[in-house]
Formats: sequence, structure tokens, C-alpha cells
Amino acid sequence: MNFLRGVMGGPSAGPQPSGADTIQKLCDRVASSTLLDDRRDAVRALKSLSKKYRLEVGIQAMEHLIHVLQTDRSDSEIIGYALDTLYNVISNDLEEEEQEENSAKQVDDLGSQFTEIFIKQQENVTLLLTLVEEFDFHVRWPGVKLLTSLLKQQGPQVQQIILVSPMGVSRLMDLLADSREVIRNDGVLLLQQLTKSNAAIQKIVAFENAFERLLDIITEEGNSDGGIVVEDCLLLLQNLLKNNNSNQNFFKEGSYIQRMKPWFEVGDDNCGWSAQKVTNLHLMLQLVRVLVSPTNPPGATSSCQKAMFHCGLLQQLCTILMATGVPADILTETINTVSEVIRGCQTNQDYFASVNAPSNPPRPAIVVLLMSMVNERQPFVLRCAVLYCFQCFLYKNQKGQGEIVSTLLPSTIDATGNSVSAGQLLCGGLFSTDSLSNWCAAVALAHALQENGTLKEQLLRVQLATSIGNPPVSLLQQCTNILSQGDKIDRRGSKVQTRVGLLMLLCTWLSNCSIAVTHFLHNPANVPFLTGQIAENLGEEEQLVQGLCALLLGISIYYNDNSLENYRKEKLKQLIEKRIGRENFIEKLGFISKHELYSRAAQKPQPSFSSPDHMMFDHEFTKLVKELEGVISKAIYKSSEEDKKEEEVKKTLEQHDNIVTHYKKVIREQDQELEELKQRISTLTSQNEQLQATVTQQVSQIQQHKDQYNLLKVQLGKDTQHHNSHGDTLQMNGIQTEEVSKLKEELEEWKNKHELLQGQLKEKDSVIEKLNSSQLEMGATEQSLQTSRFGGLEHSNELQKNTAADPMLGDSGAPAATSSELEARLEQEIKELKSQVKALSEEKESLKQQLDSSTSTVAILQDKNSRLEREVAESKKEQDDLLVLLADQDQKISAQKMKLKDFGVAVEDEDDTESGDQGDEDEDGDEEEQDENAAVCYQEN
Repeated sequence: MNFLRGVMGGPSAGPQPSGADTIQKLCDRVASSTLLDDRRDAVRALKSLSKKYRLEVGIQAMEHLIHVLQTDRSDSEIIGYALDTLYNVISNDLEEEEQEENSAKQVDDLGSQFTEIFIKQQENVTLLLTLVEEFDFHVRWPGVKLLTSLLKQQGPQVQQIILVSPMGVSRLMDLLADSREVIRNDGVLLLQQLTKSNAAIQKIVAFENAFERLLDIITEEGNSDGGIVVEDCLLLLQNLLKNNNSNQNFFKEGSYIQRMKPWFEVGDDNCGWSAQKVTNLHLMLQLVRVLVSPTNPPGATSSCQKAMFHCGLLQQLCTILMATGVPADILTETINTVSEVIRGCQTNQDYFASVNAPSNPPRPAIVVLLMSMVNERQPFVLRCAVLYCFQCFLYKNQKGQGEIVSTLLPSTIDATGNSVSAGQLLCGGLFSTDSLSNWCAAVALAHALQENGTLKEQLLRVQLATSIGNPPVSLLQQCTNILSQGDKIDRRGSKVQTRVGLLMLLCTWLSNCSIAVTHFLHNPANVPFLTGQIAENLGEEEQLVQGLCALLLGISIYYNDNSLENYRKEKLKQLIEKRIGRENFIEKLGFISKHELYSRAAQKPQPSFSSPDHMMFDHEFTKLVKELEGVISKAIYKSSEEDKKEEEVKKTLEQHDNIVTHYKKVIREQDQELEELKQRISTLTSQNEQLQATVTQQVSQIQQHKDQYNLLKVQLGKDTQHHNSHGDTLQMNGIQTEEVSKLKEELEEWKNKHELLQGQLKEKDSVIEKLNSSQLEMGATEQSLQTSRFGGLEHSNELQKNTAADPMLGDSGAPAATSSELEARLEQEIKELKSQVKALSEEKESLKQQLDSSTSTVAILQDKNSRLEREVAESKKEQDDLLVLLADQDQKISAQKMKLKDFGVAVEDEDDTESGDQGDEDEDGDEEEQDENAAVCYQEN
């Protein structure tokens, strides 16, 4: 009663029970009450107390609440109260007024501890998955929230339990298809927690059609104009795709990249974007970058880049890039996205080079972006993004590198000065008073020279006009002049940044280019400046400059071709030994790789710096340092004798390479000739096969004709026998012997023609044998060609062995002569084959005509024969009828004789008297004569 008074607000007589006592009583009611209504009321009361007395409810009631979930599943209301109570106990998402200032850590520990107690029995999570399948809103929604909270507290453990649970992930995927938006949206949040850092679950979710459903939700919500639901879907898509090559390939193969294009459709008026739209578009751009990230496998990245170009996504991004009114952070992220979409893809790079900004006159997008990079008024992150875009445009793009360098060469500079080129902007940034512009321009120009020795040599031709009245100086000389002036020029920004940028440019320029090294050493002030910088004991900031100076001097030694007498390799090494010391030089060289900013830059290609002062190293330059640091250290310690031996080996290798190149050229020419001969042989072989097929067809036709002739011969023989056996019958039926003899004469003529055709067939067989022999000769010709090729190759190998004696061996005269003889033989044989085939075809036509005529004659004979056979059959039938009539007459006569004898008339038998016999014969003769006349009349009719 006291509890009821407290709940109802009435006055209480005794002391008030504590929260723990009340919770204990409610737990007892849940455990012991037999009525469902009592248990439901007790669970409802626990729910109301669970936020304020979280610890007490969690300790005392969790076991009872789990028991309710197991036993009272038929009542959705009590199940919903129990799930809400467990959520309040486990979740750390409490209201701000209920949190104390110093209790955040305690709250986190409490939620994690209760979660650990709940998932200790894996059946509890399985039971929760079963409840989430219920369609009832009061059960499904609290179940989704509770499972999400469990994943937040103990993600990996809960993920493992769901993974091994039968159809566990599939059950949760059904939440995305729920028509109630609250459950669907919370289902998206649940899948976000479920897919974090678990590749196996990410693959299962992806193959459960998650991409299709999430993209449909984004489209329904209005793409980038949608609310926070779009943001949640994009975060889930990032979880599924990031660092998961299988899902990325599935996303591309499923043509889902094409569905991303409408996300980036922006209008002309881009003012007044909401914060949610900016967030959504930012996440969409990040999702595109996930698919084309440089850390992905090169093949997967390349295929996604091509798909984005073909579906128009790259074009859409470039439209945003050149649009006005776009927020700065969206513009920066768009530049970074375009950078990675075009990085290393020649097709995309060519398209980006053709994009023009909507200005008057139109300017290339690259020029507009470079103007932003060298403009110190632009935000730092935007300038970094432009630099990254320029680097990605030049990455593995020799065509683009050539176009950038060509804008610096004297022959291509616009004399009118109406337009600003990329080269002019880079030079302007390189020599400005802003240290950040100096560094960005130097790095950009270094990327234009990356792994391109031809452009390094061409850049030496660039001349700069420093001031009026002074002669122009080369770009290389101007860089070294600025480098030697150091702090004398008043610059904005870091003092070291400009020198670091110029030293990185010079190191990239001189590496693997002996001509550039010679030009650099030709200035007598450069080497003393470098040695002086390395030998000084400067502060910590200057150590980086000392390391880069040591690297530049080491490159000048390693790639030195000894063309300058005063700066040969050996003299430069002696200079280092005297003024610096080898150990000190190596120590200063190691300052670069030990620097913290060097390690950061080496991690990823994108330049990401917290502040302009940290902008020191470029990612590609770190690769160059790794490549050269070891070889320069070895080169410094080499003696003069080792250098001489190395030079001799290099010269020998160069000579050998030249000889090998010469013979490769000879072999390549021979291979081309052999390929041409092979093609001709293949053509002749195909023609021969066609001719052979024609001959085979003709042989089969001739064989068919033979079979037809043999069949006709047999039939004609049978007809002859039949006519001989029935000759008398034909005469009896009115056919004269003259007609029979005429038919026999015709048969004799056909026999003679048949013998003549057999003779012609024998002649055809001999022609076929000749064609087969010619085919064998063709095979022998091809084999001789192959033998000649192998002989040529052996000849070239012998020439390589005898290079010291006669390096100009290797003429292809013999193979050329052999090939001309083979060509002549082959053409002659082809002509003979063609003439034989033509003769064969003519003979075939004549044979065909003779066969047609013989076939028609045989058909006529067959018609005559069939007509005669019908007439013979009819005559046989008539004779049988006459015999039947005669037999009837004999019976009648014998019956009449019997009657006459019965009447007493004396009748003589045929055997009694001859006269009677003779009279009977006369009568029979008359009757037979009448019958014959009747038969002739019937036949005529």
C-alpha cells in the first residue's frame, strides 16, 4: 500500500521506501506473479525507474527481464516494456540533464558491463534476433534499438555472435524493407554498427542486395537535398565499400556507379545551401573517393575510373568544379575527388585537360586551378587540394607533362601576352615572396619532370628575364640563385619552406639526367654553397636543409659523367672528405628520412597538412629519397679505382648495349620479313585449302556420278533381260520385233557412252593425284621457310659472338635472296594450280552436261519400259479372264451333255471318234479366233 500511495501521490504514514527496495519488490512481482497483468504492470514500473535507478535495475532486474522475453512472447506489450527497460539500462544515450559532469567515464563503463553480462549467454542475442523479426511495432522497434546499443558497447563480440547465428544478418536486412520509416531508419543505424570493421559481415550485407535498397532510399529521400536519413545511408555505404575490394567490385559490376551521377546535379543558383545538403554532398564525394582511392588495387581503381568517365560522373564533377556559388569545403572536396578520378587514367586525364572554365575568354580548368594555388589569399586546404589535383593530372601522364613544360619553352610562349599559361603561373609562384606559393610551384614543376628524362633536358632551354637591361638567365641558374640568397629575401611564411621546395625541385631535376648535372656543376658557385651548407652546425630547423643539400651533392656525384674536369667524381669526393668528412656527410644525408614530416608525407599521395608550416615533403619525393639514399652512400665510399672499374664496366656495357641494339634491329628487320613471308604462306595455305576443298567436292561429285552410272548400268541390264524374257509376250500383244531391236541398239549406244565417261573419270583421277602432290610441295616449302628463319637466328647469334672481329656482320642478304626464290617458286606453283583448277572446272561442266543428257535419256527409257510393263500386265490379266471363260464354257458343255444323256439322247465323247474330235477342235478354233479378235479390239480401245 505504501508503494501504491507513493505512485498515486497520496500521503504516506511511514518512512518512504528506497529505490532499491521498490525495485526489489517489483522484481519479486515479475518473478512470482501468476497473472500476466501483474507482471506487465511490474515491468512497466521497472521501465519508468530504469533511467533514474539504472544501476539498481540492471543488477536486480536483468535476469527477470530476460526470463520475460523467453516466456511471455505471446504478449507484445510486456515484451516491449522489457526491451525498453533493457535498452535504458544498457544504453549510454542518456539525456543531458541526467548526466553529471564527471560521470561520463562511469556511464561508459556501466553500459559496457551490462552489455557483457547480457551477451555472456549467446542465446540472449539469438532471442533478440528472433524478436526483431516480429512485425509488431512495439516489439520490433525496441529490439532494434537494444541490438544497436549492444553493438555500440561490445561491437566485435556481438558481431561474432550474429555472424554464427543462422540467418542472423539476413534477418536484420529485412529492416530496410519495413514500410515504417522509424524502423527502417533505425535499421540503417543498426547496420552501420554491425558492419564496422568486419569484412565478412560487410560482404554478406552487400550480397543481400543492400546497395540496391540503400540507393533506392537515397533517391526517395531526394538525393543530396534529403535529410539525415540520406547521411545515415551514405555512412553505411562507406562502411560497406571502404577497404573492401570484393564489395567495390560488386558495386561496379552491378552498375551502381551510374546511379551516383544524379547526386551531383546542381543548378545555376547555388546560394543558400543548407548544412544538411553540404554534409550529404560531402559524404557523396567521399564515397566516390573510396572507389578510386590510390590505396585500392590498381586494376580495381582503373576499372572504376573508366566507369565514372563513361557514365558521365566525371563530367558532372567537373561541372561542380567550374560552377559559381559552391561552398568552399564542397569545392575543396570536389577538387580532391576529381584528382583521384583522373589519377593514372590517361582517358580521364585527357578529358580533364580539355575542360574549360566559363570565362571570357575561356581558360583551361588547369590554369584556373593553378591561379588559385599560387594566390596566397585562397584558403590553405583549397591550395593543397589544387596541388593534389595537379599532381594527379601529371601522374603517369607523359603527354600532360610535355604540355606543361612546352608552355615554358621559348618557341611556344604567347608573344601577345593576352593569355596566361600554366608554365608562367608556375614560374610566377616559384619566384614570388610567398613561401607557400614557392613550395607548391616547386613541387608542381617537379611532378612535371617526374621520370621523364627528355623533359628534364628540354627544361634546361628555359630562359628568364630577371630585370630590364640584364641578360636572361636559365631557370636552373635562377633556382640556384634564389637558393643561395637564403634569408636575404623578405618572405611571408616559413623561412625554410622555400629552400626545401627548391632543393626538392633540383634533386628531381638532376636525378638520372647527366646533362642537367653538368649544367648545375658548370656554375662555380653551386658546389661551394652546398659544401658550406652541409659543413655548418646549424639549428634543428636548418638540419632539413642540410640533408637536402647533401642529397643534391650526392646526386651530382652519382650521375656525374665526368665531362667537367674540375668537377669529376673523384675531385668531388675529395672535396667532401676534406671539408665535410664522409661520416658527417652520411649523417647529414640521414636527417631527411628521420624527420617526422618525411614519415607523414610517405604514408599517402594526398598532401594533408595541419598547417602551412608542416608543408615540407612531397609523397613522390619520399620515394626518390628511398631510392637514392643507399646508392649515394655507397658511391661516397667508393675508391677511385673502383670508380674507374665501374666506368669501364659502364662503357663496356654501353658498347655491348649498342651492339645488341644493332643486332636487335637486324633481327627485328628479319623478323618483319619472316612475318611477311609467313603471312604470304598463310594466304597461300588458305588458298590451297580452298582449292583442296574444291577438289574434294569435285571428287565426291564424280563419285556420285560413278554410282549413278553403275546403278543405271545395272538397271539397264535388268531391263534387257526382262525384254528378252518377255519378247514373245510383246509380240503376242501387238509389239513388233523391230521396236525391240531398236531399243537394243539404243542400249548399245548408251553402253559405249558409259565406257567413254569411265575413261574421262580416270583422267580426272590422275588430275586429282597431281593436285595432291602439289599440296605436298607447298608443305615442304613452308618447312624450308621455317628452317631458313632458324638458320637466320643462328646466324645472328654467331654474329653477336664475333662482334670484336667484325661488328657490322648481320646483313640479311642471304635470307632476302632465299625469300625471293621462295616467292618466285610459290607464285609459279600458284599459277599452275590456278590453271589446273580452271581446266578441272571446264571438264566438270562438260561432264555435268553429258550427265544431264544421259539422265534425261534414261528417264525416257524408264517411261517406255514402265509403259511396256503395264501393257504386259494388262495382257496377262486379259488372258486369265479368257481362260476363266473357257473353263465356264467347258463346264456348261459337260452339263448339257449330262442332261442329254439323262433324256436318252446318245452323245459321243471327244475320245470316242476322231470326227467328233475334229468337229470340236473346229468349234474351239472358231471360239479362240473370236476371243483373239475381241482382245485386239479391247487393246485398240
